[in-house]
Amino acid sequence: MIIGIFYNEKQVDPSVAAELKTALCKGGSDAVIMTDEEGICGVDRLIVLGGDGTILRAARRAARQSVPLFGVNFGRIGFLTEFERDELPAAVDLALSADCDVLERSMLEIDWNGKRTDCLNECSILRGVSPQDENKVVTIGVRIDGSDAGVVTADGLIVSTPTGSTAYSLSAGGSIMAPDCETFMLTPVCAFSLKSRPIVYPSSSELTFSIHAPHRLLLYGDGRFLGSVGENDSLVVRKASRSAVFLTANKKGYFRRITEKIN
Repeated sequence: MIIGIFYNEKQVDPSVAAELKTALCKGGSDAVIMTDEEGICGVDRLIVLGGDGTILRAARRAARQSVPLFGVNFGRIGFLTEFERDELPAAVDLALSADCDVLERSMLEIDWNGKRTDCLNECSILRGVSPQDENKVVTIGVRIDGSDAGVVTADGLIVSTPTGSTAYSLSAGGSIMAPDCETFMLTPVCAFSLKSRPIVYPSSSELTFSIHAPHRLLLYGDGRFLGSVGENDSLVVRKASRSAVFLTANKKGYFRRITEKIN
């Protein structure tokens, strides 16, 4: 078995990755170290050292390669990580385990003007902020499975997976969604209001957006800038055909770990 070690150079000292590689090799596995997500290929499992942003980058690439992964938190909260930085021995044990639990996390596919990409957390459509643009809310039309679902007037919209929905909900004192549940969430972004009510919809649905604004809006996937969209552009969001597979030492302990991170 070949285990990849992907780490964030801004958060993790190279010696940590080297120490982890040595421990994995002593355990009878081959290990390779990488710092560029494009290099995530040809491995059987992946350990990610970093914060949630690092996990999101690695998970997109790992999902394309059908590589299961888990993270060790070297960031702040680490919603998506399995272990903290002082738990490297436990991380080695999980990586070498022949029989461990997995969590399949649904992903979104964003299709705009014929270009496609996947994301694990969320797709955001946001108005830009610049001296050239008026500081006004925008109007976005929404269709769900071809049926008109109305228009939203706000600063933008966020479409989130169960993974992303939990992070946004918890930050506002809300509830936890199981990572493998079959519902996604559409939430207006309202900078001047605390009453942005989300719409929960089944993962089988396809969302089509039309932009009703004199200027172009900004499109992001998992925080990455993807491009801009305007009135004449096509934008469709649906559940991706692939999932991100996370290894876990205790599947039943998912809710306990999340609760510990926010308390």
